[in-house]
Amino acid sequence: MSAEERRESVIRAAIAEFAQKGYYGTSTEAIATRVGVSQPYLFRLFAGKKAIFAAASLRCVEDTCRVFEEAAERLEGEEALHAMANAYVRLITEQPEKLQMQMQTYITVAAAEAEGDHEFGELVRAAWMKLWDTVHLPLGADDNETTTFLAYGMLINTLAAMGFPPEHRVWQGMYPSARIAGRPKK
Repeated sequence: MSAEERRESVIRAAIAEFAQKGYYGTSTEAIATRVGVSQPYLFRLFAGKKAIFAAASLRCVEDTCRVFEEAAERLEGEEALHAMANAYVRLITEQPEKLQMQMQTYITVAAAEAEGDHEFGELVRAAWMKLWDTVHLPLGADDNETTTFLAYGMLINTLAAMGFPPEHRVWQGMYPSARIAGRPKK
């Protein structure tokens, strides 16, 4: 396996580990074990735990952007909105670790900022702005539509993360394409 393939394996393993236990609860040893490499090799691929977490966080945003881009290809307005909503619901239902990693990322940004470390927050905010731009154009470059779409997405994240079943009344206010069809896998 090449170093780049190993790096990809580390990012996937890091997403799985950090999604479950967060930044502070995850050891680099657990990530190395999941990948089948030594910790020293892990640190040849990444500068440290913070760099691994950053790569995992950014990968989740990149994956979400890619899902939105593919869903909205050649669509605009309401068609794009529903296609992206459906695609996102599929993503977090089929790969719940992506949702969990997002939530861990937001918590870790807040913790880093509280400690005076603004670099990680800047990195995540820049990636999140790419997410904003990814949905902004298909939604007609309308700030209100983009804000509403992303606000619904954050509500979906919250409801799904808390495990509200699809038949619960909290989902009824969502447009149909934004509703969770089945409980996310654990």
